[in-house]
Amino acid sequence: MSVCDTQKIDTAKDNISTNSIDEGLPRELSQLSLSSASSQEEFYCDKGHSETALKNIYAYYQSQKLCDVVLIAGGCRIPAHKVVLSSCSEYFAAMFTGSLREAQLNEITLERVDSQALQALVHYCYTGTIELREESVEVLLSTASLLQLHSVTKACCAFLKKQLDPCNCLGIALFAEQQSCLTLHKSALEYTYQHFMQVVKHQEFLTLQADQLANLLKSDDLNVVSEENVFESLMTWVQHDNISREPHLPILLKLIKLPLLSSEYLIDKVELACGNVPECQALIMEAVKWHLLPERRSLLFSHRTRPRTSTIGRLLAIGGMDGYKGASNMEMYDPRTNTWTPFMRMGARRLQFGVAVMQNKLIVVGGRDGLKTLNTVECFDLTTLSWSTLAPMNTHRHGLGVASLGDGPNSPIYAVGGHDGWIYLNSVERWDACSRTWTTVAPMAGARSTCGVAALRGRLYAAGGRDGGACLRSVECYDPATNHWTNCAPMTRRRCGLSVCAAGGYLYALGGHEAPANTVGGRLACVERYDPAADSWLLLARLSYARDAIGSCLLGDRIVAVGGYDGVQYLNVVEVYDSESNSWRKLAPLTTGRAGAAVVAVPPPRNLF
Repeated sequence: MSVCDTQKIDTAKDNISTNSIDEGLPRELSQLSLSSASSQEEFYCDKGHSETALKNIYAYYQSQKLCDVVLIAGGCRIPAHKVVLSSCSEYFAAMFTGSLREAQLNEITLERVDSQALQALVHYCYTGTIELREESVEVLLSTASLLQLHSVTKACCAFLKKQLDPCNCLGIALFAEQQSCLTLHKSALEYTYQHFMQVVKHQEFLTLQADQLANLLKSDDLNVVSEENVFESLMTWVQHDNISREPHLPILLKLIKLPLLSSEYLIDKVELACGNVPECQALIMEAVKWHLLPERRSLLFSHRTRPRTSTIGRLLAIGGMDGYKGASNMEMYDPRTNTWTPFMRMGARRLQFGVAVMQNKLIVVGGRDGLKTLNTVECFDLTTLSWSTLAPMNTHRHGLGVASLGDGPNSPIYAVGGHDGWIYLNSVERWDACSRTWTTVAPMAGARSTCGVAALRGRLYAAGGRDGGACLRSVECYDPATNHWTNCAPMTRRRCGLSVCAAGGYLYALGGHEAPANTVGGRLACVERYDPAADSWLLLARLSYARDAIGSCLLGDRIVAVGGYDGVQYLNVVEVYDSESNSWRKLAPLTTGRAGAAVVAVPPPRNLF
């Protein structure tokens, strides 16, 4: 039979079929039926279908109908439907759909599984709801983790996170680690670090194992006022069970930053508590050397000489030039949160001024207000958050360098060089906190403005700057004992508008520019380090941007470079230098770009607010 013959037969069948359907119907209805048959297809969606179906399945579960498996735990029998369990749990899906023996069984015994937790989780598979209670959430979490019910595991972790308290955070951290709940573990540890001073007062801390305590003491994120707090917490733990715990003392004492304790505390407390343990004596001697031989500290650097983040204080970026022709506000940087927040405002607008820190006070010196060069000096008390006026300098100065020789409340402050509005200056003045007066000391060999000034090992250094002509490479050193300036090895590059910072027994020169006056360009990204013992400079890793008017400061044991001007815009970039890797890493940016800001480290919050 041909294809055409086949088509004819099919057509005939269609006609017979149509005729038989239409037979006896009015012609209009027959045409309407044909018209409807040719209309576009439609899909009907019952939005409540899934919910209704699940409710019916749950009803079968409650009445134990159509169940095809019984879960057994702790003597409790729980009938259920394999398809429901498999659709919610990867654990059951692998059990029932794979080649495991359990796939053919009607009864499954789950060893070491809590029956109440299992019943609650099976109920969750049918309803999507589960009760979280403080007394049972840990058992529920471990069971949900075993059964790979990830949504319940996540809900339990969120519940436990809200329950964190100084009395339970260590236990929750340990439990989360055992259950591989990484997010909860991280949150519990961060809570422990933040509330360390309260945590050590609770029983959980006293019952830690030696290795668990060691992991805690290793962290530089412990929120403590000083390293004394960490040492005292260690001794509290040891004395809780002195006989069994004293053998662990040499290992644990290595995690205490003994060199950062005061020499008096080392002798009066540490030596008294640990000096009778031979293995501890070397650690105590290392700390004593740190205090007695400051010139050798570069040889003694270790993790014990790196301060914990909470003890290094905070950074203040003060004033500077911004897009509005001069900022009078301050920003504070918190290294624990890596954030900048607005702080206070200056008493009046200043540009190209200098700042030094004396205990809890900022001394703001000279500068210009946009119209004239200033000799005025203001003091900001970080405790009372109030401004006061000090005696003015003998000479008006902007573009000066300011540094303090010493850390005591009566340490002298030096105002070096600058410009008085007419000429470049080589004169130097010293502030005496006792007499509250400025006196002139020996002048530098040459005039300098926008130079870098820093104190290192009891001496004052002035590097680079401008003398009215070219930018300078020269460096001078002032010895207060002889009241005399001497020349040091020059920098590898000419720099004015540079920033100079002392760290680890070295002097660091950052950025600046080397172009002649009134020209554009020539800004530098290079950084170099001066070794006073060798009287030589060494080039280091470059900054991420070439710029001048950088603010820099030592925060803890690391240099932070803040802001600057790249020739086009005022920058909000902030970088920190890692001397071990010789690299710069970016920190959180300033809230506003600024150049020529005074950047200083201020004491930790215990002394501030």
